[in-house]
Amino acid sequence: MTDMDPELQTRVEAAAFRRLIAHLDERKDVQNIDLMILAGFCRNCLSKWYAGAAQAEGVEMGLEAAREQVYGMPYADWKNQFQQAVPEEKVRAYEATQAKS
Repeated sequence: MTDMDPELQTRVEAAAFRRLIAHLDERKDVQNIDLMILAGFCRNCLSKWYAGAAQAEGVEMGLEAAREQVYGMPYADWKNQFQQAVPEEKVRAYEATQAKS
């Protein structure tokens, strides 16, 4: 592993996180259920982690504010514009992944 001082490591991690958020924004066709099935996390998970990290640093941030950071818009707007109905086979696939945990 490359040696980095803590400040540089934080900047690199922040840049990687911003790129992940941009990538997810570019791939609105990829639904949260797909992410959960394949990777075990989704945009909502990232939102919760973001809010938790902010709160750990003393920043008051609710889930909706964190979701807006991750989704790039209010969550309700994203759902109305981009969320698709979840087919039953994806629900079963998700449930199967949860049973393994």
